[in-house]
Amino acid sequence: MLVEQTCDGTQRTWWLPRAVVRLLDLAEHAETQWLHAARTCQANAAVTEPPAHPRQARATDAQQTTSPGPPTAALRPYNGELAGQLYSVLSRKPGTSRKVAGWACAVCRTAPATVLDHCHEHGYARAPVCQSCNTQERPDHLYSNDIRVANRYTRLFHTDTDDWLRHWHRCPGCRARTTLPLPHLAAWTAHIACRSLRPTHPAPRGRKPCGVLRVSWTGSWQAPRSCLLSVAVDFCPSGEHRVLARVPYREAAERFRVWLAETVPAVAAAAGPDRLDNLPAQTRPVIADTSGDGLALF
Repeated sequence: MLVEQTCDGTQRTWWLPRAVVRLLDLAEHAETQWLHAARTCQANAAVTEPPAHPRQARATDAQQTTSPGPPTAALRPYNGELAGQLYSVLSRKPGTSRKVAGWACAVCRTAPATVLDHCHEHGYARAPVCQSCNTQERPDHLYSNDIRVANRYTRLFHTDTDDWLRHWHRCPGCRARTTLPLPHLAAWTAHIACRSLRPTHPAPRGRKPCGVLRVSWTGSWQAPRSCLLSVAVDFCPSGEHRVLARVPYREAAERFRVWLAETVPAVAAAAGPDRLDNLPAQTRPVIADTSGDGLALF
């Protein structure tokens, strides 16, 4: 915490860490939602089931009287109001967290948004999302050049493919290059492109896929010819750990582009190399420190 005081000592400005501000905004929003739900339940109970004892009636009236705050306003649907804006700029604007909390999640469209999701490679804000969707998108284990591909990617690349690809391509950089952020592209390569290479083992009900997939990359995606994705198997029941495939970055991106055109044509039609205006000259590196605040918004 940082306290800034004017020269004459008459005014102070309190600077809090960004994570603390988000936590306070989230707590305030949750408390308001809870109070609104409690008042609604009390009102319904008063109409359908009158209290049987006068003391209970007095307690209910007192609780309704002391409940502070106005009813929560309906959440606004997100309609691309932050499209094309850099997260580094938005995060410094006062009131951004409160503004984000007023939107419904741009992915599930039902829960209130709690964080502003953004692309770590290009720096653009995508959309406000709820904590649940933000957790679903976050890789299980992300290191400086390594990612574990968990079962959640089955949903992201199968059941809810349309919603998530639209969300990821809200970043102008990813949309223009018709690709995904490097960790998600690596996960897609392992989960979709290398699916047929994954070995299986006998199980009580047929055969079971071997272990857990892990993808590592070497080189730099800023120099795509030097970037290589290695798909391997971890936690093999028989103790076998082997590399399934080594895929160059350019080949992985081309495979994804073809798959995108077949799976979600509308998303592919809105992307392409003709939309390179106002993109940053260099991309940002993937967050390496998994304990940092940046990963919470991945």
